[in-house]
Amino acid sequence: MAISRTPVFKRCDYLGINPLVLGYSHKPSIRRTKTTRRRKQSVYARQLIEKQKLRFIYGVLEKQFKLIYARAEKIGGITGENLLTLLELRFDNVIFRLGLSTTRREGRQLINHGHLMLNGRRVGIPSVTLKVGDVISVHEKSKQALRSHNLAQNRKIPAWLEFDEEKLEGKVVTLPKRSDIDYDVTESAVVELYSK
Repeated sequence: MAISRTPVFKRCDYLGINPLVLGYSHKPSIRRTKTTRRRKQSVYARQLIEKQKLRFIYGVLEKQFKLIYARAEKIGGITGENLLTLLELRFDNVIFRLGLSTTRREGRQLINHGHLMLNGRRVGIPSVTLKVGDVISVHEKSKQALRSHNLAQNRKIPAWLEFDEEKLEGKVVTLPKRSDIDYDVTESAVVELYSK
């Protein structure tokens, strides 16, 4: 299995992403003040950066991203919005959005270690696409550990999810909309890149 080992803050600087979107709190370095050079970017470069931004935020490798894009094309409607919806409905991202993990990488690890259940069954695959009505719960043996570990409870839960803090149980209420996405991305550039 391939693992992305890119330095998070360097990559955030390059792609123009705020590390808080990924769940990382970051203080700017005092020693390293970088002067920004203005380079004229081609259309292709801007499209590529938008695709890399989406891949980096969700922690998806190129092959997976192409498969998700192919699924988004088959669904009726606007391909760019379908792509964002499919990425938001990934199991590891839903765990992050519910506040059960501080980052998407941590959410992926919780799923791989069997701490989380989907519709009452253990699922060890972080890339599972959830549907409306799916219930995410914490395994009985892991509840105490997750409660003692101070999770991101102050995170704002999006409108398309419900979360019960006592039971540590979440539910997908509706499909996520474009307005629910809290970072700046031009999904139409990704569609243009893949439609060449």
